Amino acid sequence: MLSTNAPSGEIPCMKLFESDRTLAFLDIGPLSKGHALVIPKFHGAKLADIPDDQLTEILPTLKKLVSATGATDYNILQNNGTIAHQQVHHVHFHMIPKPNETEGLGINWPAAHGDMDKLKALCEEIKSKM
Repeated sequence: MLSTNAPSGEIPCMKLFESDRTLAFLDIGPLSKGHALVIPKFHGAKLADIPDDQLTEILPTLKKLVSATGATDYNILQNNGTIAHQQVHHVHFHMIPKPNETEGLGINWPAAHGDMDKLKALCEEIKSKM
């Protein structure tokens, strides 16, 4: 069902779920069958811009999408900032089924072994700010 109920109502979408705080819809450029987006209706460009109470339905909605699509292998992706590959500057989460090696998200990030002393220091620094 095509709907014009994007958060501000100006962009058509194929809505899958909607509540007062959350909207889920199919991606119009899917990487695989069932590729969907889940967004908070509260506008914020990056995750840290969204109040916690506006994020409470995001993971449960993603979980329902996984179940509804029958995906057994999938990626949940959320980018923040242009250099982190964010193209639409409204927080959104992708649920991308990975039915086989060629469909879905392809990730090939460079894995590295960290310096344990540096990681321990970083861990303490981050914990002290939480």
